[in-house]
Amino acid sequence: MRRWFGSSGASAADRLADNVVVAECSGRPTLDLGCGPGRFTGWLQRDGAAALGVDASAVAVAFTRRRGGTAMRRDLFGPLPAEGCWDNVLLADGNIGIGGDPVRTLNRAADLLAPGGAIIVELENPEVAVSYEMLRWETEYAAGHWFPWARVGAPVLGALADAAGLRVNKIVDMDPRVVAVLGAGSHPSKA
Repeated sequence: MRRWFGSSGASAADRLADNVVVAECSGRPTLDLGCGPGRFTGWLQRDGAAALGVDASAVAVAFTRRRGGTAMRRDLFGPLPAEGCWDNVLLADGNIGIGGDPVRTLNRAADLLAPGGAIIVELENPEVAVSYEMLRWETEYAAGHWFPWARVGAPVLGALADAAGLRVNKIVDMDPRVVAVLGAGSHPSKA
């Protein structure tokens, strides 16, 4: 949770990986899908970049706004602002797994990109291929609804990107965190 919130208790390795993610966004307009508490959306905006966080959780959107980020509560598979115009689409914290179908999530991210844009993806550690599961948020006092999720590791990213008409341009392995940059390949909507 410290890493997810970007708190001062995050490890040096986590801070390094977050710096890599932000550097890959390189000050260009970025759509942060599944923004959670907005650590990247807020950071990018503080650095002067246009950024928009999108999350299905009202609590996550409220956290993002409290840290100064712009965010909206939406389903990433529904209509979103400036579709086809984003220089970067960010799928941090394993958000390639949203909905339990990584190819569908990558296709959606590609639809949101401007020509020449990049999808920045954070993956599981290299020992993971793909695993599918049902998750829910739980606290001491409450439990949320179950939702499908997939965990994706670097060894299978090439095949998933190819299935989505994308190519892997770069992989940065900062054990245990892995960040990849994907670009347009032969994505049908970008041809």
